[in-house]
Amino acid sequence: MSQISVQILVIQGSILEVESQAIVNAANSSGAMGGGVAGVIRRAAGPEVEKEAMQQAPIPVGQAIVTSSGKTLFQGIIHAPTMPKPAMRIPVDNVGKATRAALAMADEQGFSSVAIPGMGTGVGGVMPADAAERMVKEIKTFVPRSLTRVILIDVDPAMVKAWREQL
Repeated sequence: MSQISVQILVIQGSILEVESQAIVNAANSSGAMGGGVAGVIRRAAGPEVEKEAMQQAPIPVGQAIVTSSGKTLFQGIIHAPTMPKPAMRIPVDNVGKATRAALAMADEQGFSSVAIPGMGTGVGGVMPADAAERMVKEIKTFVPRSLTRVILIDVDPAMVKAWREQL
């Protein structure tokens, strides 16, 4: 059996404008979509996506769930918690756990592409360089069945620069 290789793209911009089957929300365990990327996704997708996520809560750090994509054109939104409660500072280990969980869920759902923002770099307080190191390590060591493309996308130029340096 030949191993699928994963193409990694780095883009500066909005996760809502990326061409991908699924996008990742750097969530909290309650599924509440308040600030940061989660708030942006909720405003675009509609409140039903947050409701779906909260119905599947609690979602432990290191696991992920998938919801519909609401009013967006994606096939699904993957919610991968980096923190147990909203607006918590987190250890960098949570970035790795959340990234791994998001990749596994995307692959399990049969998606060929997934877009991931900087995980834990907003209210989580993880430095972009540290987050990039963990995220790229998880992507490079992940063995997919269906996932062929991971798009790392963020509006923050520092996050984009950190990913490019890691690659």
